[in-house]
Amino acid sequence: MKQIIRLSLAALAICSTAAVAQTPDVVRLGNLKFAHYGAVSYMKEYCGKYNLKVEERMFPKGPDIMPAIVAGEIDIAALASDGAISGRANGVPIYTVAGFAKGGARLVAGIDTGIKDIQGLKGKKVGVTRGGAHELLLYAELEQAGLTWSDKPGKDVQIVFLAFADLNQALAAKQIDAMCQSEPQSSQAINKKFGVEIMKPYNTRMGEPVRLLVMTEKMYNEKKDVAQRLMKCFVESTALFNKDMALAEKYVREQMFKGQISSQDFRDAMDNADYTYDVSPEHIDISTEYMNKYGVGRMAKPPKAAEWVKLDLLQKAKADLKVK
Repeated sequence: MKQIIRLSLAALAICSTAAVAQTPDVVRLGNLKFAHYGAVSYMKEYCGKYNLKVEERMFPKGPDIMPAIVAGEIDIAALASDGAISGRANGVPIYTVAGFAKGGARLVAGIDTGIKDIQGLKGKKVGVTRGGAHELLLYAELEQAGLTWSDKPGKDVQIVFLAFADLNQALAAKQIDAMCQSEPQSSQAINKKFGVEIMKPYNTRMGEPVRLLVMTEKMYNEKKDVAQRLMKCFVESTALFNKDMALAEKYVREQMFKGQISSQDFRDAMDNADYTYDVSPEHIDISTEYMNKYGVGRMAKPPKAAEWVKLDLLQKAKADLKVK
């Protein structure tokens, strides 16, 4: 009888250990609702194989994620570089651990405005979301074209600050003459025939904007195993979306946008964006320089990329998975 009891206790202990081992580590993701953020969003479907449970929370724009990180509610976040840079500059304890998308921006004019190029914006109202990559891209293009701007009348271009979700409606209603908008919303404006492309704003020193995957210092420093598994999941998820665009389209259209965008919207959006893994410290430093120049992000102390860009997890994940 004692032998049976001992065996039963041993079996119970093994079962308990197995149950503990199978309990996934929870990672809380802050994300944005854009086509080129899809591979990051897909991690919540894919990371189970790494014994991770990714809980996603959507935000209106990147800077809105920063208070949630400070409050300890978010572990990793996907956002444009300027949102991450301004967060770090103002004391948010984050590291950049990867890039996850590039491109994804477009200058679009109202269909009846007659605006054909950047010079055509003189005397017009241009909508953009405050604190996003698109604000930075717009200012860089305006300066390069020799145009002045302000959110008050009196300059060459009047800036109208609107949420991403409101820009298309404002353009369709002719409340603004043009907009610097993300994807797939800019493609949607063109496909619905109330907008026409002026340009893709990538011909300044910044080039195509790279979106950043950031991680809290706490996760990076104190949960290295979880962080590394998460990074492998990110690399695999991204590789899968790049390999299988049909899967990417199905997930983005059906899960992220609940059928609100067409197949053509998605394809046009991804013709103007790429799922990627990489970002260079040089790109982040150039973005920081432009932010400081234009007063975007209100930085207490502009950070140097070398202080907060940590790409070792990404490099190991890519090497382990044999991804270039």
